[in-house]
Amino acid sequence: MQVKLNHIFLSTHGNTDIIDITQKVIESVDSSTLTNGLVTIFCPSSTSGVTTLEYEPGVQQDLKRIFNEIVPAEDAYQHDEAWHDGNGHSHIRAALLKASLTVPLVNGRMTLGTWQQIVYIDFDTRPRKREIIVQIIGE
Repeated sequence: MQVKLNHIFLSTHGNTDIIDITQKVIESVDSSTLTNGLVTIFCPSSTSGVTTLEYEPGVQQDLKRIFNEIVPAEDAYQHDEAWHDGNGHSHIRAALLKASLTVPLVNGRMTLGTWQQIVYIDFDTRPRKREIIVQIIGE
């Protein structure tokens, strides 16, 4: 069993910025030379997350709308009372989405569905420089 580690660096716009990182993850997998195992995509951030979806404008708009409905930016949050940074909603949205995703690697390819892309979503209230860790475990 081997472990390979790669990093993806992004510049984001914040405010539920949805970025397709599928190709960058594929490049990380290809550079690992591993063919079977698990690919974990992890974002070390408390205001962003990763998931899969069909990366098309309608789904992106729907997802943004749903996050606005269930965790509105304009609501009062105790985090904002404590830190006065205005991103309490960002932390809650990220906690609901989660910080990691694991995809099986079979015969050198991630087992994503036809319309399934890996996306990074930045919920923070401003542009950020972000790092994503891609760890491939396998043979």
